[in-house]
Amino acid sequence: MAHINSPNMTIMLRAAEKAARSLIRDFGEVENLQVSRKGPADFVSAADKRAEEIIHDNLLRDRPDYAFLMEEGGRSGREDYQHRWIIDPLDGTTNFLHGLPHWCISIGLEERKDGKSEIIAGLIADPIKDEWFTAEKGNGAFSKRKRLRVSGRTEIATCLIAGGSPFAGKKDIPTYQKEAEPVYRFTSGMRRFGAAALDMAYVAAGRYDGYWERDLNPWDLAAGYIMVKEAGGFVEPLNRGKHPVFDGNLIAGNQGIREFLMKLPQ
Repeated sequence: MAHINSPNMTIMLRAAEKAARSLIRDFGEVENLQVSRKGPADFVSAADKRAEEIIHDNLLRDRPDYAFLMEEGGRSGREDYQHRWIIDPLDGTTNFLHGLPHWCISIGLEERKDGKSEIIAGLIADPIKDEWFTAEKGNGAFSKRKRLRVSGRTEIATCLIAGGSPFAGKKDIPTYQKEAEPVYRFTSGMRRFGAAALDMAYVAAGRYDGYWERDLNPWDLAAGYIMVKEAGGFVEPLNRGKHPVFDGNLIAGNQGIREFLMKLPQ
């Protein structure tokens, strides 16, 4: 059980736990589907939607006035919302599809005041490894009852950096190569595990020292954004002046290597 600070977090956890049970059952079937000619893609898509429906229905029941932004279901609820859930029911779908046990549920909570949006809570659940990461504005970030802190490494040569590389259908390979070159040259390595929310959670936990990626969506980033910040790290947009969650291009890490990371997109 994760560290609980508020009624909203209790609600988020309850919804995620129900969705996690559904996804774990479906994940157990993926290996059997690998041998079929059709493959498991349609099955995984159904698992994704099923998990999202579970989360949506539970959150809607407990917070009927909150709006939604979801990977599968899109936008719903009031246009003049004060609070909105931002949901990725299955981050790391390709990993799930291939039977790799590295995927998660991500739920962020956005608050809007005076026309400005702020992420005030986040939950990232990795049910296969039984890791539950939570964060709330002003109350810190936790994994179960352990407080999360970003790493204290400042020597670039000892740092481990995470990121996402372009794949089929992504066009901007030259930009990625330019940004990745100093990471490969000066750090102890780069990891590309294919689940952005877990990458951000690992930065908050001090496992990665930094992270950057482009072309993501709010549901990939909302929960991880508040988690890194509440763990003492920084999150900045790659495109200056934008909000990193809603722009989808960001850099995150510990304060000691901020200068190095901020030079990547230049």
